[in-house]
Amino acid sequence: VEFLYCDLASMKSIRQFVQQFRAKNCPLHVLVNNAGVMLVPERKTEDGFEEHFGLNYLGHFLLTNLLLDTLKQSGTHSHSARIITVSSATHYVGKLHLNDLQSRCSYSPHGAYAQSKLALVLFTYRLQHLLTANGSHVTANVVDPGVVDTELYQHVFWVVKMVKWMTAWLFFKTPEEGASTTIYAAVSPEVEGAGGCYLYNEERTKSADVAYDEELQRRLWTESCKMVGISDEASRLP
Repeated sequence: VEFLYCDLASMKSIRQFVQQFRAKNCPLHVLVNNAGVMLVPERKTEDGFEEHFGLNYLGHFLLTNLLLDTLKQSGTHSHSARIITVSSATHYVGKLHLNDLQSRCSYSPHGAYAQSKLALVLFTYRLQHLLTANGSHVTANVVDPGVVDTELYQHVFWVVKMVKWMTAWLFFKTPEEGASTTIYAAVSPEVEGAGGCYLYNEERTKSADVAYDEELQRRLWTESCKMVGISDEASRLP
């Protein structure tokens, strides 16, 4: 195990991390996009992005795109490289505001969090479409870990914290249980070669209807490329 530092809220840090990783000339068989914040007060990343959207979504969008070449070189016909992105059931109530992705007009921590999680699902589906179109031996899937007892809830109201403290043993998954579907997506032979799936409790399930809107997927991808400053070569693909 070797640790390399990467701050997903910083585009500069992400680029430095990728540069350090590439210098090692290592293959990359599995990429798990799992960083996140939830219900934080309105604030911005160092790049000026609303924090939920900037860290939860854009950071992973840039990281994945910068590592795509390495992933493509690492995957084979019999063993695809795998990209697993962790979303949330919150995406079912999320709305993507393409004209206000930074929540400048009206900020709601719940709305901003849900939007970032919906964006991750849209991103995964569009990414898999592009990988398939290019004939790449890389798959992209999205995971719902369920309700897990972690520090992610530090910004909820104190009443909710109290209820969580009293009922976590009954209703919340442990971190180990919450990681099970991500691990399943990363290593299970059952999903070899399968991409574009929404996985919950180690089973394929249906995501929000809006997540299957291919035009919305395409528009979010194009806008995301502009925001993080990378080429949108994918816009020329169907």
